[in-house]
Amino acid sequence: MISPDIGMSGSGADFVQRIFRNVSGTYEPINHIITLGLDIVWRRKAIATAVKAGGSRWADMCTGTGETAVYLSHLSAKGTIIYAVDFSLPMLKEAKKKQETADIVFVSSDIKKLPFPDNSLDLITMTFASRNINLTRDILVRSFAEFYRVLKPGGRFVNLDTSQPSLKPARKLLDLYVRLFVEFIGSRISGMRTPYAYLTKTILCFYPPEELADIIREAGFRETTFQKLFFGAAAVHQGIKQ
Repeated sequence: MISPDIGMSGSGADFVQRIFRNVSGTYEPINHIITLGLDIVWRRKAIATAVKAGGSRWADMCTGTGETAVYLSHLSAKGTIIYAVDFSLPMLKEAKKKQETADIVFVSSDIKKLPFPDNSLDLITMTFASRNINLTRDILVRSFAEFYRVLKPGGRFVNLDTSQPSLKPARKLLDLYVRLFVEFIGSRISGMRTPYAYLTKTILCFYPPEELADIIREAGFRETTFQKLFFGAAAVHQGIKQ
């Protein structure tokens, strides 16, 4: 049985905070189910790109349950410090339950005001979270600009998220799948409708890869590229600080 919605009242960061507080315990397994496991494949592909940055100070932003941070730790050289940053304490609590996170440094912070000095990180990753900080285009630009601030010259920002296929038939199929299954499956497993109604909306309304690349450039990154995944249903973007 589906419990009453947590409510769509409130706005901005408070609403997103409430969303993730309520789904923290089931967030990761539901993601695997509703993407048919593709999120795992895409995440590993993004991390394989990210670790080419090298260096010894890496940060995974909006880390959630720490899945990406764990992948980073598996591929990091000895002595690499990995920070896992999120503003949701319940999500960080879930992440800390994993044995693989023992050497990861968890940081509770709003990504628009990070507790890192200028030019201090070699790599920043973010996976399946750009949609959640896209409260407005300006907020997304300012968030990416904060990443730019804390990266060293030559440092990389690697972002993975859902996207919009350029081919109309592929876009229609993705829209149909998201509308029919994401809210339906997510709400029945989690017991709450609102979080997955929200997730459905963010997927359908997010930017195509070309526009997201423009937003990353607007934040200061100049060497910006992207790779489409699964006919454009997702994309890995990369920006390098000059």
